[in-house]
Amino acid sequence: MFRTDDPAEYRRSCNELRLTGPVAFVPTMGALHEGHLTLMREAKRRAKHVAVSIFVNPTQFGPNEDLALYPRDLPGDLDKCRSVGVDVVFTPEPRSMYLPGEATRVGVEALTDELCGASRPGHFDGVCTVVSKLFCLTGECTAVFGQKDYQQLKVIQRMVADLFLPVEVVGHPIVRESDGLAMSSRNRYLDPEERTRALSLSEGLSRASLAFSEGERAPRALETLVTECLQSAGAVIDYVSCADPERLSRLPDAARPERALLAVAAFVGKTRLIDNRVLPDEAELAVVAGAGA
Repeated sequence: MFRTDDPAEYRRSCNELRLTGPVAFVPTMGALHEGHLTLMREAKRRAKHVAVSIFVNPTQFGPNEDLALYPRDLPGDLDKCRSVGVDVVFTPEPRSMYLPGEATRVGVEALTDELCGASRPGHFDGVCTVVSKLFCLTGECTAVFGQKDYQQLKVIQRMVADLFLPVEVVGHPIVRESDGLAMSSRNRYLDPEERTRALSLSEGLSRASLAFSEGERAPRALETLVTECLQSAGAVIDYVSCADPERLSRLPDAARPERALLAVAAFVGKTRLIDNRVLPDEAELAVVAGAGA
């Protein structure tokens, strides 16, 4: 496995890999867990070569968010990448990705108006900017993203289509712990009591999913099932939204959708967690850690 922190060297490495087969790419912010490794295994299934980036991107964090505290474990991350057969790992410093005098931002409109886009102003401009840079350096590839960040997935797909980038963006179902909690690097912030309360996100979504399967279609009723579960666990709700799964806009209560995105963000203690279900659930069957991996 080859590791570099130099953008030009990373680009050359990807170009060399493509001489002998297609490349798949998994962008990460490190603090890797089984969810990330599942994405890398999926990348390996789709292409001969796998490239991974590890970069805590400063432009997607707000002034009161956890940039300085975001978990970092580069030696452990590199070991994990090596264990699943990654070919090249790109580990740049911010000064390499944001050159002196840099003045360019990439943004996607409309899809970023609600959900995390509303509560984290500027977040998706930072995401789109760094991901577009990473795509330009990686070159033609298949990029694998987790569906836990469903809005991010849709935004990146839109960006790639609009800019004619030579990238196929594919989503992978959410990877969950055995008790249902969506895997996240931020889960390590949770103490044992908070870890138990964090289950309210997946439990609320499961209740709403069951109600949907039994015929409930009223968006506010589905949201209420999630909200009540979160409140009973003492979580502080950022948003609960029954939304159009393509436009990401919250559905009016008069709507009776046959397909919907149910998305949630909430604070458990000081930790902000997100989760979602696409209803009906067959398109987003939870992958339990270790199953099928």
